[in-house]
Amino acid sequence: MQPRHIESLYSVSRPSLDPDGSRAIVSVTHPDLESDATVGQLWSVPLDGSGPRRITRGAHDSAPAFSPDGRAIAFLRAVPGTPAQLHVMDARGGEPVRLTDQKLGAGDFDWAPDSARIAYTARVAEEGRYGTVDGIGSDAEPARRISVVRYKANGLGYTNDRRRHIFLVEVPPLDAEPSYEPAPHPDRSKPESPQVPESVQVTKGDFEHFVPRFIGDKLGFLSPRHASRDRDLLNQLWVVQPHGSTEREALIGPELSIETFRAAPDGSVYLIAQDVGSATDFVGRNSSLYRLADGVAVLLTDPETVDLADGDIPVMNDAAIVPNRARGRVHLLEVQPDGASRALSSGDIEISGQDVSTARSSVVVSYSSPDTFGDVALLENGVLTPLSDFSASLRDTGIVRPVELTVTGRDGYPIHGWVASPAGEGPHPTVLMIHGGPFADYSVHVFDETQVYVEAGYAVVYCNPRGSAGYGQAHGRSIKGAMGTVDLADVLDFLDGALDVRSELDSSRLGILGGSYGGYLTAWTIAHDHRFRAAVVERGYLDPESFVGSSDIGWFFPQEYNGESPSRVRAQSPQAVVRQVKTPTLVIHSEDDLRCPLGQAENWYTCVKLNGVEAELLVFPGENHELSRSGRPRHRVQRFEAILDWLGRHL
Repeated sequence: MQPRHIESLYSVSRPSLDPDGSRAIVSVTHPDLESDATVGQLWSVPLDGSGPRRITRGAHDSAPAFSPDGRAIAFLRAVPGTPAQLHVMDARGGEPVRLTDQKLGAGDFDWAPDSARIAYTARVAEEGRYGTVDGIGSDAEPARRISVVRYKANGLGYTNDRRRHIFLVEVPPLDAEPSYEPAPHPDRSKPESPQVPESVQVTKGDFEHFVPRFIGDKLGFLSPRHASRDRDLLNQLWVVQPHGSTEREALIGPELSIETFRAAPDGSVYLIAQDVGSATDFVGRNSSLYRLADGVAVLLTDPETVDLADGDIPVMNDAAIVPNRARGRVHLLEVQPDGASRALSSGDIEISGQDVSTARSSVVVSYSSPDTFGDVALLENGVLTPLSDFSASLRDTGIVRPVELTVTGRDGYPIHGWVASPAGEGPHPTVLMIHGGPFADYSVHVFDETQVYVEAGYAVVYCNPRGSAGYGQAHGRSIKGAMGTVDLADVLDFLDGALDVRSELDSSRLGILGGSYGGYLTAWTIAHDHRFRAAVVERGYLDPESFVGSSDIGWFFPQEYNGESPSRVRAQSPQAVVRQVKTPTLVIHSEDDLRCPLGQAENWYTCVKLNGVEAELLVFPGENHELSRSGRPRHRVQRFEAILDWLGRHL
């Protein structure tokens, strides 16, 4: 795989199943270099295996969902240069009808049980900001008066002046005659033609609202409204009557960090949430499944052994179907209301979305694997039957299957990871790759980073050191207050173990690279180990002290991972040991990164240069922390080319 082949990285959304169980609808998106954008449409995937079919032709159609009666499909459509708006189309096909015209776009949505209405989220800007008044650009807006610590988000910007609210919109008859632009009339001014149905704002106030989900005839949503919401990670589940009433009822108080919820047919509510104590103790916390009973959240899964990945909670026969992350895989669990559970899948797969059909008691999933970046499959009786092959063109570029490896570390701890090598005996120059997070993981799916470096002639070594997700909470929490200790030992011990057992790896030509927390550990490593000929530090967390107040998560992240003692913080800071760096280093950062702000890179890079070490700083305009995953396609290619050029010069 070469950098330009990112166009073959087809991502598949969570499937939505037709209530009759005959087919699923998914959004299939991919980077497109010609338009320099991520593009995609909706596809219908029959469960009989007859093959998928494209059913829309928008530039970027996403998040499809069948109505409960199966007669319509709602989805989000983004026209180039404008935010996504909610659309709905006849399930049999035809021209979509636009339902919203929100200035800042529509977001997450849910169908009402009667299929007549849809609840959705949208940000509401303060008057005079974000284009609400013609002629007032961002540079002419009034000054922002800020009195909270949570006021911005990576990839978005300021949030305290454009809160996210819940709206409700009636779905018009899809076979009705469309409205037309009225012609001028000499006897009257031109009337305005309604282009979309009127939406009703359900929530108000200086609060964030998200995950709208119907619970019977009531509308539920998540919102932190408690007094200490500006200093903790807790939130509440609320319900309202979706008929103009402003009366809210809290189904659960601020006890958990709730990620999503879904009502079961019996009226009970399942939650996926993290127990973060009373405030922000999020480090290494696995997400768990809870069942809400009389205002009490009853824990159904063991947070030490089960880590629920992101996603919805479809319910089949009152059991929740949820994704469990472990050792680089994601499998489905069926969890009964009493907590009894069983695995529904196995093997080298990562399930990224699922939906269920009560009509045929089956499960359809979107998944990735060593052979696919994203596809759709039917899961029955533990057997996964592929229904699509969107990664055929990706495999045509040449895909290497990594070798799984477990190495025993210096303290006897097992370190799990992979080695991917080019064809031939070698020896090949070898790159140690470190993931971000830190509570994230490398996994089994086709990974463009690995494939591009292997195609260029490098062996790639990568693992999930202590601090990573998917190996239990003790593994994830082991670096709390101790970053750069056992995690440093693990990545180096895994590299040494791979060099010992894989003869094709060249120990004399070593590189190291990583992004975000991986950028942290790369910078930390080259300050303490000087065997590497080249390094790439990308979007790094490099100075915990200046992170507070500059990052969107600076109000809690360093305090929980590094502690608050100045001496302890500096003992874990790459900036504090930057003068020890001797390795030629390419520093990559995005101009609009609010997660690890640009100053993190500028400070660290400048000190490396002033110390006489060969270094370059590559800054991408208009990009944020997600450049390598969802940035402009041309920027993503340029990033790959810059990394390959740097490695080529030194390895």
